[in-house]
Amino acid sequence: MLALATTGFAVNFWAWALLSPLGPRLKDGLGLTSFQQSLLVAVPVVVGSLGRIPVGALTDRFGGRVMFPLVTAATIVPVLYLGLVGHNSLGALVAGGFFLGIGGTAFAVGVPFVSAWFPPERRGLAIGIFGAGMGGTAISALTTVKLVDAHGMSDPFLITAGVLAAYAVLAALLLRDAPGRTVPTEPLPTRLAATLKLGITWQASALYAVAFGGYVAFSVYLPTYLKTGYGLTQADAANRMAGFVLFAVAMRPIGGWLSDRLGPVRVLAAALAVVLLGACTQSFTPSLAPVGTIAFLAMAAALGAGSGAVFALVALLAPANKVGSVTGVVGAAGGLGGFVPPLLMGSLYGAYGSYAAGLILLALVAAAALTFTGTGVRHTVSRRPAQQH
Repeated sequence: MLALATTGFAVNFWAWALLSPLGPRLKDGLGLTSFQQSLLVAVPVVVGSLGRIPVGALTDRFGGRVMFPLVTAATIVPVLYLGLVGHNSLGALVAGGFFLGIGGTAFAVGVPFVSAWFPPERRGLAIGIFGAGMGGTAISALTTVKLVDAHGMSDPFLITAGVLAAYAVLAALLLRDAPGRTVPTEPLPTRLAATLKLGITWQASALYAVAFGGYVAFSVYLPTYLKTGYGLTQADAANRMAGFVLFAVAMRPIGGWLSDRLGPVRVLAAALAVVLLGACTQSFTPSLAPVGTIAFLAMAAALGAGSGAVFALVALLAPANKVGSVTGVVGAAGGLGGFVPPLLMGSLYGAYGSYAAGLILLALVAAAALTFTGTGVRHTVSRRPAQQH
């Protein structure tokens, strides 16, 4: 079940990230401004993020067996639209990107589905392995531009639609919800209201907005950053973005595994400290080899491990019948955390001709999150054993 869920997450994230590698090409071909290009790649992120709130709550109610095939099948429609008719104007691309965001909601299906299959002491690693499905964005980064160059704009979208259809059928046939899964009986608005009253919802949301939001922001904007800031070709920039994504993906289950053993607070604190240092270093725009590459890969590792640690924290503190609802809100916060930075980076570069200000802002946010982890979150976790006793 974990393997099937991880595959589904990867396939949907592959679709979700189709527009990002094409950002520089679409900017040149349609004459877009830096802000318009940033908006184009950010729209699927914000829709996929906000959509996780209702999708997570619906997963608590109906289970992953129903929701995974449903979300996957719904994602096929905007993928086909973008590939066949929706890539010739900014308006059509934004409209297609809006509905492409459905693919990003798969995360809120998988976390409660996987969590229910594992005991608490193994959920950090299990959810971390599931979270590695975010590597679907690397598939997009490695293949989309090459397929467009070789066969035309429609090919990557048509291939992705075919893979989505195959997975939707596979999931409908093979997925099973965990025996004894807790099914809430309250209406959806009541459950969402109760979820918003939980302290873990807001603590994890704040941390995930930094950890996963940072990952999403880099995964959608890094090709543009490298092409504009360092003069790399589109293909080279996309390949380097794929390396960033793969490194972050590999570290996510490690972050969950370490959280099971050392505690999520320690892992989060270490990850945020690395992000702070990496952002400060990169704000000086050092040479890409080796300083810039080391800084980006260190941040990739930290953001991946930190993302895994956040959901180890959710699995530790969230009530069993609200994991999906909490995941939806936290996942939305993470996606929204990835929506704002690309717009800021595009605007700041347009205004100042430099990305330094945006990276300094990232460093300040990481410092604030580090302080919050060491105070408020640590206090919440330390009180848990006494409450259980």
